[in-house]
Amino acid sequence: MATTAKRGKQLDLYVANLDCEHDAGVIERGLDGVPGLLEVRIYPKAAKVVLTYDPERTSDETLKEQLQALGFPPQRGRALAEPPKPWRNPKVLTSAASGVLLLVGWLVGLAGVPEPVSTGLYLVAIVTGGYFFGREAIEELIFERAIGIELLMSTAAVVATAMGQAAEGAMLVFLYSISEAAEGYTEDKTRSAIRALMDLAPKMALVRRDGREVEIPVEELAVDDVFIVRPGQAVATDGVVLVGESSVNQAPVTGESVPVEKKPGDMVFAGTINGEGALEVRATKTFADNTIARIIQMVEEAQERKGKSQRFIERFGGRYSPAVLLFGVLLAVVPPLAFGAPWETWITRATVFIVAAAPCALVISIPITLVAALGTAARNGVLIKGGVYVEELAKVRVVTLDKTGTITRGEPEVTDVLLCPDGVAGRISSSDELVAVAAGIERRSEHPLARAIVRYAEATGARPTEPAEFRALPGAGAMARLDGATVYIGSPDLFQSRLGVAVDAVREEIERLQGEGKTVVLVGDERGLWGLVAIRDTIRPNARQAIAALHELGVKVAMLTGDNARTAHAIAREVGIDEVYADLKPEDKAAKVRELAQQHGHVAMVGDGVNDAPALAEATVGVAMGAAGTDVALETADVALMADDLEKLVYALRLARRTQGVVNQNLALSAAVIGALVVGAIAGVFTLPIAVLGHEISEFVVIGSGLRMLRS
Repeated sequence: MATTAKRGKQLDLYVANLDCEHDAGVIERGLDGVPGLLEVRIYPKAAKVVLTYDPERTSDETLKEQLQALGFPPQRGRALAEPPKPWRNPKVLTSAASGVLLLVGWLVGLAGVPEPVSTGLYLVAIVTGGYFFGREAIEELIFERAIGIELLMSTAAVVATAMGQAAEGAMLVFLYSISEAAEGYTEDKTRSAIRALMDLAPKMALVRRDGREVEIPVEELAVDDVFIVRPGQAVATDGVVLVGESSVNQAPVTGESVPVEKKPGDMVFAGTINGEGALEVRATKTFADNTIARIIQMVEEAQERKGKSQRFIERFGGRYSPAVLLFGVLLAVVPPLAFGAPWETWITRATVFIVAAAPCALVISIPITLVAALGTAARNGVLIKGGVYVEELAKVRVVTLDKTGTITRGEPEVTDVLLCPDGVAGRISSSDELVAVAAGIERRSEHPLARAIVRYAEATGARPTEPAEFRALPGAGAMARLDGATVYIGSPDLFQSRLGVAVDAVREEIERLQGEGKTVVLVGDERGLWGLVAIRDTIRPNARQAIAALHELGVKVAMLTGDNARTAHAIAREVGIDEVYADLKPEDKAAKVRELAQQHGHVAMVGDGVNDAPALAEATVGVAMGAAGTDVALETADVALMADDLEKLVYALRLARRTQGVVNQNLALSAAVIGALVVGAIAGVFTLPIAVLGHEISEFVVIGSGLRMLRS
């Protein structure tokens, strides 16, 4: 898919046969110097190539032909390439041929055929099975000046053959070629999460154009197109409902388990599943820019961002492999030269050592686990921006939460309506009348508390009055004329300090309600109070369960809010929060996060991704909640919870800890196997076939262990 970039045109392509960093290097070298090509970015984990080019000097088709010629054919649309069937995969075929030749050579030897015949078969098996990884070893050495595992294996096979152990060399090549052949299938398995995300959006959309309904490919949808979503269909792209009401299953995008009711004016996201009613939707994003496309892009980028441990292992591997080769050479020559030991014995031991010490399992143990975990998290509505944040989440011991929009919904609701005692005012005879007067005044206001009162009137059927001469009183409330009298609605301080109206008769109720974290609004005139309305931002239904689950994980929970201390403490008591910091400005929140990080080491901050940006940036891990459809939240946070669901944070922490546990298990297993094989090789206990078997089995065990993270 081609888009316009700042410095030219950008072409995003999924290609076949791109399975590792070596393949990425082949593409980079092959495209180097192509006229008009400005930039090449390669994502091996996603099998994706992003090309930026000058459209006046080259074209999409020319660049696709270049990739085809290099052996990486582009796929159509946004489809990931499937690995070739085993019987069509050159690596599998050459590995199988190597195994057959090895077996025939062994049988020929048993039959008493002259040794040169069996040796010849072993040599052909070595050349056949070692073609791909041997070529890779030479290319890495020449073009990247690097000594990798492939060179260690190639060297061991050549030395074993030169020492008259052609059968052992052929077995080494055969067994290692199996792991090389399996690499593409392993990588494809880790891409299952991205493939699942791609499959969410439908291929076609039913669009209303020029008075007719026509089906078009979703890639052709334009902003402001009106498309129809029938019951049971997936939403083609992000948009706003124009006509119809239905429940929409948002689980594929946000991970929410319960369908969400949608009506005109509500947002719907690409890939969500429509329920029982037909919807007409106006597209707000093209297919390339919708929520699903953004998630896929961010998962692809996240999978390329390496964690600290992965970067360390790669740096270690870059120095370790040359050290293994050097030590192998010293092991082969020092004992014979210095102590007169048999050359054949020590060259054989050196060869076995090179195979035994090769760090395949060690190097692959971290990336395969992290990539699988990132994909699984995205599939469950948690977008983690890279392996480093998985590692940091696993270490978090303190979670700080913004109040409004995080612990609470961010939508105040009326909780209590009380009339003043008889004799205070006499103008209101029922709660409905009080609500009607309050809503009549407040419907002229845009204040969140005013909107809460208007919504309550609509819900209870109280018909708002029609006051005149509305005027807002900033910081205090509002006033209007009703039946010739001036009616006020506002804080207790408005009536007591500015109007001189006594509030003693309801003071006890006011203090009780405020102690419950509610905002109290009074209604009355200059002669006295008519009644009061209590309003509170409602707590999210699962906030208490989520915070209890955080405590079970050994995590301390703190609230950072700009709200007043009384309200903050009331809500904290209700949901079980450990510490409360109230009356904080944005810069105060950032300072408090910094202070907590100094005390506890690793702090996660959860907010809306916009107002809490300084605190999110200061935290070890910044978490934006309710990020679906919110570009700013997706961009600013290290972790984005797609739904307004605190339990997704608990899921993210558990997943991160589980991932770190698997990584540690893989590292321990890899180190133990390498250590045992190295000791056995130097001591002369292990033969070359045993070293190869131990090496390959440990690699496959580590791969299988890492792929466990694909399970939710």
